[in-house]
Amino acid sequence: MMVIMKNPPITRKPASRKEITHERIVEVAARAIRRSGYDGTGVADIMKEAGLTHGGFYAHFPSREVLLAEAADRAGAESVALSERIAASVPPEQALPAMMRAYLSKEHCESIETGCPISALGSEMPRQAPAVRRAATRRIKEMIDVVARQLPDWGQPGAHEQALLMVATMVGTMVMARAVDDPKLSESFLEAALKQLAPTDA
Repeated sequence: MMVIMKNPPITRKPASRKEITHERIVEVAARAIRRSGYDGTGVADIMKEAGLTHGGFYAHFPSREVLLAEAADRAGAESVALSERIAASVPPEQALPAMMRAYLSKEHCESIETGCPISALGSEMPRQAPAVRRAATRRIKEMIDVVARQLPDWGQPGAHEQALLMVATMVGTMVMARAVDDPKLSESFLEAALKQLAPTDA
């Protein structure tokens, strides 16, 4: 007689106070780097915003660079997860246009603190520590993959190339739309990119 063994339920150990605090610091830092840039984000300001003392920083991170790498990773993960949620919320043939409309929206343009870290921080990346660049690069590759998976010829070399171009266009458009002080020009950048990437007659 065969006995079917039931797997015991997986019990997750609740997060410790230190882990919860660590997560809070990274969450604050992920917003801060998008808002103020890497160079404009100081440890003291992050700790203060997280409701902690500056002295407690080194109980969680060996250096500022390690925190910035975790913050870059968190910010990138949030952006990728949002794109995946948008894609999953509509029929497959509408996923890519929905992602483009969300990314190239006025709301995203005005929400730099919670938006895509690539468009918020891309120009600063060459001057960052290797760990920060590595974390950002990993999330950029994930974003390219999310876009490629929505293409009809996903899995073919051409899909990856098209995804590279689309992500570069999305990010570059957002950088330009945020750079100018002319609201009409800013909207024109977004509208022009949307016409190319998510035409309404498609």
